[in-house]
Amino acid sequence: MNNKQERTDPSGMAEVVERNIRVLMQRRQQEDEKRRPNEKLADAVTNFTGSMVFVYLHLIFFGLWIVWNLEWIGLKPFDPSFVVLAMFASVEAIFLSTFVLISQNRANALADRRADLDLQVSLLAEHEITRLVSLVKAIANKMDIEEAKQPELDELARDIRPETVMDTMDKHKESQ
Repeated sequence: MNNKQERTDPSGMAEVVERNIRVLMQRRQQEDEKRRPNEKLADAVTNFTGSMVFVYLHLIFFGLWIVWNLEWIGLKPFDPSFVVLAMFASVEAIFLSTFVLISQNRANALADRRADLDLQVSLLAEHEITRLVSLVKAIANKMDIEEAKQPELDELARDIRPETVMDTMDKHKESQ
């Protein structure tokens, strides 16, 4: 096998792709292990309340509460006006929404970190591609290849500052 060729595994993926997947999975596992106990609790509650088991349990619980208090099964009602049920549901909603917000805040912080990494990788790739275009253009000029004189190559060979792109995006957004 030529040293310049990228090795692949039987699945057809390049070894570097496999390595990147392993590293990313290990990083996610490390981030999960570093969660504080309150974050783990919030995630566990959020995961459970976002499940169909939670929905089924509530259907059974509230269904029995309603059926009991409507006297459909012959038992004496303990909440005929459903005030206690409404209060219970309201308090539960307050706590559940708080747990969901805690989990979302943590997830957003992780998403922001990943977006920053993605941006850094994209900026690096853009810089490398710009350098490659400059190099290829110089080689083409040296070899007197006509395509090297295209004006868009000059534009592609220039570094573009990220703040310039962001300013332009802001201007377009403001004009809408």
